[in-house]
Amino acid sequence: MRSLKVPPLPSRRAFLRNAGLAGAAAVLAPGKDSVVQAADQTQAPAKVVREVKHTVCSHCSVGCSVEAVVENGVWVRQDTAFDSPINMGAHCAKGASVREHGHGEHRLRYPMKLVNGEYQRITWGQAIEEVGGRLLQMREQAGPDSIFWIGSSKHNNEQSYLLRKFVSMFGSNNTDHQARICHSTTVAGVAQTFGYGAMTNSFNDLHFSKAVLFIGSNPAEAHPISMLHFLHAKELGAKMIVVDPRFTRTARFAHHYVRIRPGTDIAFTWGVLWHIFANGWEDRKYIEDRTYGMDDVRKEVAKWTPDVVSNVTGVPEETVYKAAEMLAKNRPSSVVWCMGITQHHVGTANVRALCILQLALGNIGIQGGGANIYRGHDNVQGATDVGPNPDSLPGYYGIAEGAWKHFCTAWGVDYDWLLKRFGSKELMEKPGTTVSRWFDAVLERNEDIDQPSNVRAVVYWGHAPNSQTRLPDMRLAMQKLDLLVVIDPYPTMTAAMHGRKDGVYLLPAATQFETQGSVTASNRSIQWRERVIQPIFESKTDQEIMYRFARKFGFHEELCRNIKVVQDEPVIEDILREINRTCWTIGYTGCSPERLKLHMEHKGDFNPTTLRAEAGPCKGDFYGLPWPCWGTPEIKHPGTPILYDLHKTVADGGLPFRANWGVEHDGVPLLAPDGSTNKGSEIDTGYPEFDYVLLKKLGWWGDLTPEEQAQAEGKNWKTDASGGIIRVSIAHGCAPFGNARSRASVWNFPDPVPVHREPLMSPRRDLVARFPTYDDRRTLWRLPTLFKSLQAVDFSRQFPLIMTSGRLVEYEGGGDETRSNPWLAELQQAMFVEINPLDAAQLPVKTRDFVWVETPSGARLKIQAYVTPRVPQGLVWMPYHFGGWWMGEDQRKNYPKGAAPIVLGEAANTGWTYGYDVVTMMQETKVSLCRLAPFHGGLGKGA
Repeated sequence: MRSLKVPPLPSRRAFLRNAGLAGAAAVLAPGKDSVVQAADQTQAPAKVVREVKHTVCSHCSVGCSVEAVVENGVWVRQDTAFDSPINMGAHCAKGASVREHGHGEHRLRYPMKLVNGEYQRITWGQAIEEVGGRLLQMREQAGPDSIFWIGSSKHNNEQSYLLRKFVSMFGSNNTDHQARICHSTTVAGVAQTFGYGAMTNSFNDLHFSKAVLFIGSNPAEAHPISMLHFLHAKELGAKMIVVDPRFTRTARFAHHYVRIRPGTDIAFTWGVLWHIFANGWEDRKYIEDRTYGMDDVRKEVAKWTPDVVSNVTGVPEETVYKAAEMLAKNRPSSVVWCMGITQHHVGTANVRALCILQLALGNIGIQGGGANIYRGHDNVQGATDVGPNPDSLPGYYGIAEGAWKHFCTAWGVDYDWLLKRFGSKELMEKPGTTVSRWFDAVLERNEDIDQPSNVRAVVYWGHAPNSQTRLPDMRLAMQKLDLLVVIDPYPTMTAAMHGRKDGVYLLPAATQFETQGSVTASNRSIQWRERVIQPIFESKTDQEIMYRFARKFGFHEELCRNIKVVQDEPVIEDILREINRTCWTIGYTGCSPERLKLHMEHKGDFNPTTLRAEAGPCKGDFYGLPWPCWGTPEIKHPGTPILYDLHKTVADGGLPFRANWGVEHDGVPLLAPDGSTNKGSEIDTGYPEFDYVLLKKLGWWGDLTPEEQAQAEGKNWKTDASGGIIRVSIAHGCAPFGNARSRASVWNFPDPVPVHREPLMSPRRDLVARFPTYDDRRTLWRLPTLFKSLQAVDFSRQFPLIMTSGRLVEYEGGGDETRSNPWLAELQQAMFVEINPLDAAQLPVKTRDFVWVETPSGARLKIQAYVTPRVPQGLVWMPYHFGGWWMGEDQRKNYPKGAAPIVLGEAANTGWTYGYDVVTMMQETKVSLCRLAPFHGGLGKGA
């Protein structure tokens, strides 16, 4: 295949000038600290206004800083941020090219609608009037739940929060975002074990690790800059274990590589824990003091003798033993996982098994230990924390009446007014459906879904459809909808795959570089992005689009009652201040705009290992005020760098495990025992969460000011708008959320202790009867869900190869943005499938030949072969960032003119099959079945 021809830089500058984006064609010579040099120009303007804007890479969740050089309103260069404690001047390929995202030529330039199969330009006024009018009509005819709102993990915290508020005022919980299909199982599993559903330590904290287990994680490609921190630990002697069915770029650094059969992570983890228990390597005091239910775990682990583990996982006994020994004898040890663990129909159980492993080793709440979850998108953590989740309001408050009343008070609206916006009180307190299955809410019979109407309209607000499974079913649903709306800087694959002639609108949103706001990295640090450039073309910021639609819907005054609006754009700082006044649960309350801006301005003062500021105006703070940053901004809590760390005072970032499940269960105490408390705590034992009653019993009520007492009466730490209960509990050395044991046994889950269950499309039919999946569910997240009936069908005879998928360093997510970037498109020009040489020889096929990948769903994907021993015999691997082909046919003609990505290819998820986590509706993308067939006919239509 020929190399892509990338336009030379001067012509790109000419493009910007002709588009009216540049005041002049020339730039000044770069400063002495510049790494990326500017091109010479022949003409210079009379005056150049030069600014350096501090922003954050908009790709993965590591949180790398970018210094954007802007001249006369044009982003002309980016410099590496050597003073950032996170990336310390380094970038991966994606981060090094983010300027292209800001000035991308493949962007949506103006609002468009589909008319007789052709996209036509319309005005913003027409778009708001037509789309808003049709949505209001559907709301009146079928109820507010007939529209599904897909939010974005690319929205900043403020936009994410405002969207959840927006959908709530529309009257629905039918909203979701990318986290559902990447780490919802992590959030559920970790939260139900420790108390909070987030990464416990940080990338930088790996410097203290003596051993790290990477399982279902390939950070060398998915989170490249995070690898710098681990490689530093490796230089200091840390051991590295990589568990993956594919020999990845991460695995090449490993001291110990474990090739595992996909879908057997629990079996492997219990095999490791079997050796730990058998050799007495567990931390018995830690287990006694800080866990509940470990005896139940021991009973399950006892079943996983080395011969059983080897049979199920395909891993030899000595390999499992070595992994256990390395973790146990090199403590503190850390466990890192990503979507190789989460994207399974037992994803929540997978997550919990790894949490239990770390509890048994005493690795939670200490430097160098932790359950470290590397998240995919730049703000998927923040969007989960405060954004559009179908089962909770911002801050994980849930959707019970008390949670709604808390937010109604903060929003300045009457609870009864908001209640009337919903179809009923029952629907107001019922979790909506999920982004992983919105199309089933369209296609299922109405009597089989748990809401009055099927979904009739979908709004894609910053989300790529090809990141979801079962695309043929999704396409059918798109054709059945009354209305399909895309709000995005890029048209996404949605614009080309729907197969409709009308009823589609494409609305150009601004990028994160054309607005400002906060973004939360995977380690819970929150950073402030400055606005680099003004929105280009006719794009508008997401908050302005929300406000304009809210005005059409008639609730713009309620939406922004406490938020200043300037020229139809809600002020981002005011939105964050509202977050500060509402999200007490997770400590998004101390991270005011002023504090975050100060951190970004003085990030060079923070230690790149501890993340603590050693000098300057932020001295004592941890970088980005990692949540929980307790109380009001005025008490200046420094943030919490390591969750559940008893070695620090709560005021200095320490915490016990959260008391979130009562004080006892079946007569067994759940609170921590005597002596298991934080440093400086005035209560030397476990205690429940703080409320006004507990403060009075302890004699601490008088520590509140009269104003605080008035607001705290009848409230707990989560609903006290004054922050006084939190302030006083911390002043006495206590955690506002109590001091309890972690849960190794979670009685409210389908499997209180995780058990191995064979994949729904298991290649090991001999194991299905012994390790069956769950029974089918009549109603799960408003929809019927298949488990056992699907597993009962033997697909392995016709589809003998295991199929799995993963990430590339060059692209991210659905790939529309990164495949539209010429610098990245040059690096990876074709979709491919990795095939073991022995499997390739049977076709026969060689590298770069096209093959058909056929799956049990009936899909056929035309993909280039990459013959490599990186995958074992019997397994194929595909990246999931491609789109724009549909079962062999190039769909470029279906995009708006000039807006198709540079690189197109089959979407792996076109062929991906059915499967959902029983707790969260996480989709299954890591183990299914397929077969390969040679492609006859040369390069074909899609070449």
